[in-house]
Amino acid sequence: MAARQHDERSRKIVHLAFGCGALALRYLLWWQAAVVAAAALAFNLVILPRVAGQLYRPGERPRSVGSGIVLYPASVLLLIVVFHDRLDIAAAAWAILAVGDGMATLVGRRIGRGGLPWNPEKSLAGTLALFVCGGVAGAAVAWWCRPNVAPQPEVWFSIAAPLVAALVAAFVETIPIKLDDNISVPASAAAALWALSLVRAELVWPAVLTGGQATVLATAANVVVAWVGYRAGMVTSAGALTGAAIGVTITMTTGWSGWTLLMATFLAASISSRLGLRRKTLLGIAEERGGRRGPENAIANTGLAAVAALLAVSTLHRDLALLAFVTALAAGGSDTIASEIGKAWGRRTYLVSTFRRVAPGTSGAMSLEGTLAGVVGAAVLGAIGAAGGLIPQTAIVAVVAGATIGALAESVLGATLEAPGILNNDMLNFLNTAIAASAAMCVAGLLS
Repeated sequence: MAARQHDERSRKIVHLAFGCGALALRYLLWWQAAVVAAAALAFNLVILPRVAGQLYRPGERPRSVGSGIVLYPASVLLLIVVFHDRLDIAAAAWAILAVGDGMATLVGRRIGRGGLPWNPEKSLAGTLALFVCGGVAGAAVAWWCRPNVAPQPEVWFSIAAPLVAALVAAFVETIPIKLDDNISVPASAAAALWALSLVRAELVWPAVLTGGQATVLATAANVVVAWVGYRAGMVTSAGALTGAAIGVTITMTTGWSGWTLLMATFLAASISSRLGLRRKTLLGIAEERGGRRGPENAIANTGLAAVAALLAVSTLHRDLALLAFVTALAAGGSDTIASEIGKAWGRRTYLVSTFRRVAPGTSGAMSLEGTLAGVVGAAVLGAIGAAGGLIPQTAIVAVVAGATIGALAESVLGATLEAPGILNNDMLNFLNTAIAASAAMCVAGLLS
């Protein structure tokens, strides 16, 4: 029997229709919802390939765990399990995946003209469709599921948070990587929703008023630093603007102590990129643009720290948020130090996933010299954070432990997922800071 021809439109209609299941989360207990999602996963694995072969794209193996049709219900199941006490978050992220990602493909294929500058395969029309359609659907479903959450989320969260989450997911979806949208979209949307669920409205306005008084000085200081960095060849023009924006955010939320730590991180990364530049250039492993940092580098290495800084003034978890802030910067800075020192002076470089000796600069590779330099760098940056009163001195151990765990995790992911293009270096750097911050908070909890 001849294989049925693939029908992308039908696939996306099913993709959209499956999102209606999010409405049921208003009435189901989390374990009941998990059972239904598990049943859907089993159906897509076993039965769907037999009855709807036209839904599978050319070259897609129907029963493969890497198939989008399998990853979709798997992601929904994971959302329900992880956010079992906040089914409104699971429902909103599900709706953003179903409606936002589904409409992005349909709209992008129909009216999309030209690609985005950083990803020619993604159109502005499709990205806007994900944001608008996903945000509206997410807000509607989050509002619908409010009665099934105790205590009920604040009204602003149900309306505004899904819109922000859809915006984050729309941006992540444009990153030129091969990570399946059925993973990246719900994961980024759920992370944004979770972070916003910690925000307390009564803390935001005082923070805005307090920060507003220092806006002019903070802006001036960061613009000057960005201009100097650009003139010194440390950053590109776009990188300078992005870095200045992040710097203003951090200064207004963590004060000049946070700004000092940010500058120390920036200098450590920029200087280490130039160490041994001649050797790295000869080996073909020098940083692009002669070591100039672009906007993607700024977001990857300091974006999570900026989010943590915002949470420090808008949630009831200021101490943990500041620990995450310091660790994220220490992890980003120490990882760059370890990588650049390893490429410049590492004698033996090993692939962390197999312990096989490889050439310097290989993704996922580590050297003794680079690793030690990274640990020292994390300790120094953690000490700067403690000296500025951001964290207690006893938390430096948690910072170093978190940065080390993040670096190891990044090396494993780099060794396995970067070569096939599933993740790129910037995504790895961002995940490094996220894992490091999470690990540091866990370590601090164990030591307290």
